[in-house]
Parts: sequence; structure tokens; C-alpha cells
Amino acid sequence: MIIARSPLRITLGGGGTDLASYYCDHEGFLIAAAIDKYVYVTVMRPFTPGVYLKYSALEHVETVADVKHPIIREALALQNLNTPQVEITVLADIPAGTGLGSSGSFTTALLKSLYAHRRKLVHPQELAELACHIEIDRLGESIGKQDQYIAAYGGLTCFTFHRDHRVTAEPLRVSIDTMFDLEDNLLLFFTGFSRNASEILRDQQARSQSHDEAMLRNLHYVKALGCRSKDALESGNTEQFGKLMHEHWEYKKGRSRGMSNPQIDKWYELAMGNGAVGGKLVGAGGGGFLMFYAADRNKLRHTMAQAGLEEVRFRFDFEGTKVVLS
Repeated sequence: MIIARSPLRITLGGGGTDLASYYCDHEGFLIAAAIDKYVYVTVMRPFTPGVYLKYSALEHVETVADVKHPIIREALALQNLNTPQVEITVLADIPAGTGLGSSGSFTTALLKSLYAHRRKLVHPQELAELACHIEIDRLGESIGKQDQYIAAYGGLTCFTFHRDHRVTAEPLRVSIDTMFDLEDNLLLFFTGFSRNASEILRDQQARSQSHDEAMLRNLHYVKALGCRSKDALESGNTEQFGKLMHEHWEYKKGRSRGMSNPQIDKWYELAMGNGAVGGKLVGAGGGGFLMFYAADRNKLRHTMAQAGLEEVRFRFDFEGTKVVLS
């Protein structure tokens, strides 16, 4: 049996510039951080031929082409199995559709476990590229590349998305004190809403491809905010980073009417009046987790708990996608 795990992520700046509809013309940049909440995939060889799948549904089919789960089907197709005899089980710390990049984390964990099962090594860069190939090229999802890359690499990482589709990664150079500050004062609260990221990003993709001036101005500014966030964090100015998060959120809401809703806006205003310096919805928007940088984390925790939002506490993950049992 092989067990692989892949971390979920939060975006610290520049989100939305990792879509090909933007970076192919203008180059994208963002900062992402892997957190210690994971997607786990187990792969083993059962006694009888066929493909056995256990996720939110159960499947038992004879051929790879008959697999209903699109990502598993495409990942298995890349393995070129002549007579498939494999059992795959999926578990996760956080539900899908909550803005923490679970699809990219699942795809990288699945690929890592399949490669390990066949005793093959795969570099984080290659792993991320394969995951993007499956989700974006083969399945045609209207998503960016950050989820697959931060899951594969881990850590607090800056990504540049080049016009020729190359992606380069470099660590965010923060001090230990700044890293602990972020772990202590970045707070995640679940809104109770889940959504499909691809549906929300489809409008952004179409408007970028048609060179919509308002959308491009928005994304240009968000990319600049990502660079300013990098400078603030690397200089240890976490309060300034919190204020930049608020700017990010205002521009993020401007990209789509479905980015927020009255209830989310109400919670956001409540947090800003009770200890938060700035915040935003993590991920494509429309639901999932609200993340805040807090000047008074105890006051913010108490206020959001009274409002009925559950907090998910986390630390950063620096290992990325890895095999934990083989």
C-alpha cells in the first residue's frame, strides 16, 4: 500500500493572475502558502482485476475508460495500464469546494501515489505540470495553476507564471518571527458555503481573453498588490500585509458579482470592526473560508464564534506532496 498526502493552501497575494487567459499576455505573479490540512490518497493492488475507487462515491469498473471520476480516469490513463488492477481511496481533512485548492491537492497526491506504486520518482515541478495537464489541458477546467504548484512544493512560495506557460518558484524570504506572526494572526473561518471554482473563474477567463479593459486593469493591480505583499512580508511588516489583504478583497469583489454575497459582506464588516486589519475570501470566491489578519485575534475569534462561524486553526506545511507510507 502507498499513502501520499498533499497540503491544502491559502493565497497571500496576487490571486487570479495564474490563469492562462491573463499570464499568456501579461505574466502572472502570486504568493501562496501550504497549510497542514491535507488530502490523502491510498493506492494498492487488490487480489482481483479491475479498478476499485472509494471517494465520496464507490466505483468498481473493469477498464480505465469506464471510470466516472474525471481526474482519476485521466491520471490512470497516463499510467498506460494494460490490465488495470488497482484500488484507490481518497480522504481529506477539509471538504472540496471550500477555496483551499483541494482539487489541485488531490490531483498531485493521486499522481504521487500512482508513481510511487510503480516505483517511479517525480520532481515537484514535474508533478505540478502533470496535475495542470490533467485538470486544464485534458479536462478543460477554467482554473489557474497555483493550487497544483503550491501543493507540490509546499512552504511559503512565490510563483511567476510566464507567457510561454513556464512556472518558476522561489521561497518567500521571511524571518522565523514573521512566519510565527502569520501562523498566530492569520485566522480562517468557514462560511458554510461551498462552490465550484471553475464556474466562478469562467467569467474572468472570458473577459480576459476578450481583452476587457476593466478586468485587465483589475488583474494588473492585483499583481502589483502581490508584489507589494511580498515586500511587506519580507521586511517583516505584517500589519501592512493585513491592510493589503483588504485592498485585495476590494479588487477581488470587483471581478465578479458572484465573488461575495450579503451574508459574507456582513461577516467581513463584523470582523473588520472587531480585531481584523484586513481579510478576504480564500480561493475563487463565492464561499469557502474567510481569512483575516488580526491585530486582536482573541477578540476576532470570540466575535466570529458568536456569529456562528467555525475557525480552522493551521500551521504552514514545508514538505509539499509526499509519500507518507510505502
